Amino acid sequence: MAFIQTPPELGNQYTSDRALRGLLVHALPADMLHDIETSLAAMGELAGGELYRMQLADRGNEPVLTQWDAWGNRIDRIEVSPLWRVAERIAAEQGLVATAYEQKHGAYSRLHQFALAYLFMPSTDLYGCPLAMTDGAACVLLGSGNEKLIERAVPHLTTRDPSRFWTSGQWMTEATGGSDVGLSETVARRDGNQWRLTGRKWFTSATTSRMALTLARPEGNPAGGKGLALFYVETRDAQGMPNRMLVNRLKDKLGTRKVPTAEIELVGTSAELVMGAGDGIRNIAPLLNITRTWNSVCAVAFMRRGLALARDYATRRIAFGATLAQKPLHVDTLAGIEAEFQGALQLAFFVVELLGRSEAGRAGEQQAGLLRLLTPIAKLTTAKQTVAVLSEVIESFGGAGYVEDTGLPLLLRDAQVLTIWEGTTNVLSLDVLSALTAAGGIEILQREARSLLQGVRETSLLRISAVVERTLEAAAAWLGQAQQSGEAELEAGARRFALTVGRVFEFALLARHAQWSLDNQLGSHALAAARRFSAAPINLITAIDRDDSAALLAD
Repeated sequence: MAFIQTPPELGNQYTSDRALRGLLVHALPADMLHDIETSLAAMGELAGGELYRMQLADRGNEPVLTQWDAWGNRIDRIEVSPLWRVAERIAAEQGLVATAYEQKHGAYSRLHQFALAYLFMPSTDLYGCPLAMTDGAACVLLGSGNEKLIERAVPHLTTRDPSRFWTSGQWMTEATGGSDVGLSETVARRDGNQWRLTGRKWFTSATTSRMALTLARPEGNPAGGKGLALFYVETRDAQGMPNRMLVNRLKDKLGTRKVPTAEIELVGTSAELVMGAGDGIRNIAPLLNITRTWNSVCAVAFMRRGLALARDYATRRIAFGATLAQKPLHVDTLAGIEAEFQGALQLAFFVVELLGRSEAGRAGEQQAGLLRLLTPIAKLTTAKQTVAVLSEVIESFGGAGYVEDTGLPLLLRDAQVLTIWEGTTNVLSLDVLSALTAAGGIEILQREARSLLQGVRETSLLRISAVVERTLEAAAAWLGQAQQSGEAELEAGARRFALTVGRVFEFALLARHAQWSLDNQLGSHALAAARRFSAAPINLITAIDRDDSAALLAD
């Protein structure tokens, strides 16, 4: 009989994830972890079992846009895949948004929420996208002071009842500019007690959401970002018909193909001001900080999923007389990307911790500045890592990794969006420089790194601590020199600077966790991760001649 390769399998994605469980034991009070572990184990079982099997079966399904009914009425209905319909119900019931707002565990509620999201997202084909925007919209509305909209929308955004649950969209990108939102051409005009929006939104994700927050320029407002205002829109009226908006087409994308991303035309769409008739970009910023955190956790979750499949496959695939798990080179390759994943896990969930403290009123001025600074750093760092890690994962399967019906190529294609969504690496690197200035300079990072490492005593971890300190000193030196050299020099090196800070904080967090694990007799797994991470480049700041860069791109 012809040989048939046994495919990789997934078990309970919580109980089999030593890195996540170790992080939560470290970060959470024991009684709280005991209280939430049942929910995490249940989500882990779903993620590795029913949802994963449904995801594989659902692979060929994509959203379908029906613009007209049989009698010529414009209806613009989008049907999502069966997996997404199930994912919406589970997300509501399991409180993937609600957990953060119920605040059952105070400052630790965000850790619970994002641990659930981390387990859920890899098996639901980016259903985390609408959940992220829903979370961000709830945060913005609650902070707006607009009691009418809070009463109208927030109970729907934060409910556990699937029949009442709403997701929210976020309509910012226009053909004139993605990252440069200030170029928006959407106009808002007064119409009695409401506003009407006219314009074209070029890229709206999760267009099936019941509401959206969007930017538009009230008539008479100045050009640029300051002239934009933040508006609340419900996508359909009481009869279920579109709110004067046309879905021109669904986007044909590289990945995230389950996400109904559309180009929409606003043709007098009814809307309400969220707060103020200007400063819309500033007013929507809390949403972006939430969605960037979701992006970071999603990146880490995708790495974990790829590694779980690759590690299981390595025990099943025999080549040259032994399983791949017995081949030193294969083990070395997987160990390297395992260390990258664990560094990313530590950084993403450290930002989640900071967010939880901030929302519970337990963050001082320095921690608030650190949260503002590390949010874009974590997003850009983990997004680059997940693409690199998943590329290695695909390669570790050989030809099977390149075949669509294994479900493996989807991981890499979907991960690529994480470098783009909510700001490209370059745009976020410039944001980091701005946040650094607002936080009072790089000293805030140096102080936090010293605080993280103050308990380190193991010999190899002391060496890591020294590398962290030297790297941040080098980053500070580059920053000072670049600031003296001018804006162009500073901007040109911003990406290398931001990635260096991201990697050095991952290194510091790995070392802290390794020492804690040793102190609590939890074995040397975390120590091995910290040591192996040190084999990869940490300091990415190098002297680059900008004239060479210009010459390379010259005609």
